[in-house]
Amino acid sequence: MSSLFANATAVEALDVDQQVGGRFDATVHDGWDIGGNANGGYLMAIAGRAMAETVGRPPITLTGHYLRPAPAGPCEIETTVVRSGRRLATVSATLSMNSKPTLTLLGTFGDQQPGGPHREMSGPVDLPSFEDCASEGEAEGAAVPEMMNRVDIRFRPGDGGFRVGEPTGAAEVQGWFALADGELIDAVGLLLASDAFPPPIFNSGLPIGWAPTVELTVHIRGVPSPGPLRCAFRSRFIHDGLLDEEGEIWDSTGALVAQSRQLALLPR
Repeated sequence: MSSLFANATAVEALDVDQQVGGRFDATVHDGWDIGGNANGGYLMAIAGRAMAETVGRPPITLTGHYLRPAPAGPCEIETTVVRSGRRLATVSATLSMNSKPTLTLLGTFGDQQPGGPHREMSGPVDLPSFEDCASEGEAEGAAVPEMMNRVDIRFRPGDGGFRVGEPTGAAEVQGWFALADGELIDAVGLLLASDAFPPPIFNSGLPIGWAPTVELTVHIRGVPSPGPLRCAFRSRFIHDGLLDEEGEIWDSTGALVAQSRQLALLPR
């Protein structure tokens, strides 16, 4: 694990039984946060890696409920195998910091099995090339979280205008995602990508601030081919202090590789 993201999500197995569960030590690294609180997709990736190592299979679907903010520091993950079959294994897990549960998860793990009927009701988003889209750090005078130095997010023209007080008026954001050091993105990397973009409600004209994730679900639909990922995220319902966010992620060949949905609090 020589790449930045792999190192930042590495876990150390303490006691693992593939039919029962296990215990892992890990570290929530500095710099993968928004205002001192670890990004939700990054935190899910740490726990997801421990769950995948427990059963020796990558995630297919994973849901996390966020119980409290997670600053940088050591953490522990305890996994429980709910059921393990020939194709799929279901695993629950709790990530704790300072002996306090911080994130609880439930997921299904298994190898992708391509083939069979193939229907897609919509295709990948139409974006200018990766090189022709503005990076997160290119807006003059805009504050950029440190995490954006570890990922390479390129906005569709206009979608990054909220950073300089020019939101589009539509609660959506599209663009490209890659890891800043060019590390290949696997199923665990897709967990990060699902929550790495700024909340699309920033383009709705609402105040910009930390929007804490309450619940995040990610469906892994395929193994990405090498190259940047095409991403589209939107919010449809914003009321009573809560917002939704839906996302789709396609790889460099135009294949759908992940879908996400989350519930979050309005920016503080």
